[in-house]
Amino acid sequence: MRILMVCLGNICRSPIAEGVLQHKSDLKGLGWVVESAGTESYHVGEPPHKLSQKICLENGIDISHQRARKFTKADAGHYDLIYAMADDVLHEIHRTTAPNGSGGHIRLFLEELNPGMKESVPDPYYGGEDGYHHVFDLVNRTCDAIIYRYGHQIGK
Repeated sequence: MRILMVCLGNICRSPIAEGVLQHKSDLKGLGWVVESAGTESYHVGEPPHKLSQKICLENGIDISHQRARKFTKADAGHYDLIYAMADDVLHEIHRTTAPNGSGGHIRLFLEELNPGMKESVPDPYYGGEDGYHHVFDLVNRTCDAIIYRYGHQIGK
């Protein structure tokens, strides 16, 4: 399975989600490819935010090798699942991929944790380290739900 995590600048939320889900997938031997992108090009080529890296490393996950890239229309056909970290990001993904961007494989990330809830992962960029801990906790729990849901579907 190929999964893409998408946030605004691809340095805070989506790199954490990429790192956590790839780590969990690897531990389960699922063979998934997890990547991330941003709807904006503010940080293209940059590594994840230093606090994103710090929080992940504290949890045994090294995301320092990741580099920000911009989401493209072609991504919609390349991935089995595309997760938007926030409602505004979901809207931009649909706008970018129109008219074919409304497929069921494009959804809000936190819907895996709370089905039917239209919640966004808060953007920790303008806050302190506590915000990154909160994001990591949300991402970690949601990635467990994704592993449970789709790992079982492929017999793992």
